[in-house]
Amino acid sequence: MKKRGTSREEKTEMVHIPHESEWMTFVVNEDFIGERIDVFLSIISDDVSTRSRAQNLIINHKVLVNENFVAKNYKMRLGDVVAVAADAPVVYTAEPEAIPLDIVYEDKDIIVINKQKGLVVHPAVGNHTGTLVNALLHHCGDSLSGIGGEMRPGIVHRLDKDTSGLMVAAKNDRAHASLSKQLASRSMSRIYEAVCYGGFKTESFTIDKSIGRHPIDRKKMAVIIDPAKKARNAVTHVTVLEGLGAFSHISASLETGRTHQIRVHLTSMGHPILGDALYGPQKPLFKSQGQVLHAKTLKLVHPTTEEAMVFDSDLPEYFADILRKLRAKYIR
Repeated sequence: MKKRGTSREEKTEMVHIPHESEWMTFVVNEDFIGERIDVFLSIISDDVSTRSRAQNLIINHKVLVNENFVAKNYKMRLGDVVAVAADAPVVYTAEPEAIPLDIVYEDKDIIVINKQKGLVVHPAVGNHTGTLVNALLHHCGDSLSGIGGEMRPGIVHRLDKDTSGLMVAAKNDRAHASLSKQLASRSMSRIYEAVCYGGFKTESFTIDKSIGRHPIDRKKMAVIIDPAKKARNAVTHVTVLEGLGAFSHISASLETGRTHQIRVHLTSMGHPILGDALYGPQKPLFKSQGQVLHAKTLKLVHPTTEEAMVFDSDLPEYFADILRKLRAKYIR
């Protein structure tokens, strides 16, 4: 680990730099570009949890960015590697685990998974085991792309823990690069289905609202109207499939892929997703364990054959059960 440059007055200060095995590391993704380091740590790490705690660690030389000490107001950049000194030597590595996978398609380049509700995609603070990555390592062995790093092998895109549905993972770096390019160019298509609160006056519409970090609750995302504040363009196309009294069954097609995009966009319209504890009402009208949101259709171009591929999944039982109950309650 490198040590920052010191002034003449600082040269007498003895700084203890922990052994490398004592550091927790995080890689900055696009959601945190321009965020202060203390805010970033309070959001990303359950062990830090508050800005004051983060600032204390920074002041006491227990935080490094790209192997250098930084000030507490340092602004994050894409790909920054942030290391935080843990209270005790803890090293986390993703290990293979025999977790059942619903494999929709697989070849030497890609694997398409129908992720079950409640499964975290990759290891992180608070979820070091029992993730999709652990399951993929058990199933694929060494045949996973390394571009995402040791904790995210093969992972090209993510689904929230309580969002079920289709995901594609890369089995080599070439495939990973191709799929990432398709995501960036918006040529990879993802269509979701959800149950949300309220009814709609039109059968289809587009939500075109920029999304950024919530100004107060930094663990949430929000629609950002002020052009002076950091936000990224986000577009969601919505089609109403069925009216269900106080709820609606909808389809949502992503033109962009921002964190919590469908959940935030629907909430901004006054139609939060049923079961969404983060963005929905504190006292829900209808009980559901987690948001009723399923990634139903995935369209992509195969990295090697260049074949246009379309994958579709049935609605999972939890989703179908919610629809049955709502129809019985509201449809006479």
